[in-house]
Amino acid sequence: MTPLLFYVVIFSIGCIVLYTGQGQFHSTTSETLDYVVRQANTTVANLENVSDYLAAAKSIGIDQVSLPTDVQNNIGNVDNEISSAATTLQSETKNNKKNIEDVLDTVGLALIIIAAVMLLLALLGFLFSILGLQFLVYVLVIIGWILIAGTFILAGVFLVVNNMVGDTCAAMDQWVQNPTAHTALDDILPCVDNATAQATLSQSQEVTYQLVGIMNGVIANVSNANVPPIAPQPLYFNQSGPLVPFLCNPFNTDLSNRTCAAGELDFENATQVWQNYVCQVSSNNTCTTVGRLTPAMYSQMINAANVSYGLYHYGPFLVGLLDCRLVRETFTAITQEHCPDLKRYSMWVYIGLAMVSAAVMLSLIFWVIYARERRHRKYTKLVNAQHGDHDDSFGEKRP
Repeated sequence: MTPLLFYVVIFSIGCIVLYTGQGQFHSTTSETLDYVVRQANTTVANLENVSDYLAAAKSIGIDQVSLPTDVQNNIGNVDNEISSAATTLQSETKNNKKNIEDVLDTVGLALIIIAAVMLLLALLGFLFSILGLQFLVYVLVIIGWILIAGTFILAGVFLVVNNMVGDTCAAMDQWVQNPTAHTALDDILPCVDNATAQATLSQSQEVTYQLVGIMNGVIANVSNANVPPIAPQPLYFNQSGPLVPFLCNPFNTDLSNRTCAAGELDFENATQVWQNYVCQVSSNNTCTTVGRLTPAMYSQMINAANVSYGLYHYGPFLVGLLDCRLVRETFTAITQEHCPDLKRYSMWVYIGLAMVSAAVMLSLIFWVIYARERRHRKYTKLVNAQHGDHDDSFGEKRP
């Protein structure tokens, strides 16, 4: 009876390890998938913001000056590419998460059911063997071997899962060091198409350069110009007073980075500084106070500056798309923060399944032995009892 109790204890410990490991593995995997989806959603949101800024740039005009037609046409083409890339990234990430979670839910349910059935089997086997119900013990033995085969298979599956987690984490770490396009890791978080990222970056830089050029052109040729009163609007609107400072263009003509000149404003303080140069206007939009910007011009320049700043602000993000920086950061975080737990808890599940299988397998043998021993004891006691009654009756008949 002592071995039976020992294996029941081992089985119970195995069930605890199995249940805990399965729950933690499922939780950790879900957290990892949620993190990947959040990263993908961040990328999609940023792409949509860039698309919105580009779309807004098409309708911007300052004093009847707007972006060239070819730039506006290019914006439309890039918008389509951005929408396609964002949709693909979002849908693939969500589908991958759903497929992985479906498998995890199925495997988790199977583990819970098997653990519950095995626990019931162990308790019934222990009870039947103690009572010496040999037939029922044999029935449980047959059922037990079938379940043992299933648990060993699941243990093998989770051993493979543990190895896959380790290999995937190692592959992520290697990919971070040497990014390679179109690998199996695309099933986790695909990179944005390089051509789309390059086109988006180039177009955002071009639009920023053009918008700042338009604003500075209006400032130089209209606001700061000494236009005679006979000149028609919008060239003359009675502008006067200190000259309006120019906005710093962050790009040269070839879209290389440019250093701001002395006196130029940056995106962050331009709108506040320009407000000091706004005049009050009459009904015919002519300045009645000192100033070189009408409220309408100032409003148009604010819109243009905000769009330019928005596109310039997302420049580093777009550069990051070119070398899959977001994916690299995501994979780095997964390997450092999530992989250790994934490997640990998948191994817990394997150990729990192995303990449960081994404990039940050995219990089956002792169930049969103990049941037969109990049956043999009962039979021996019955024979001895009958033999004693016969001797007593025979002894009474003797003189």
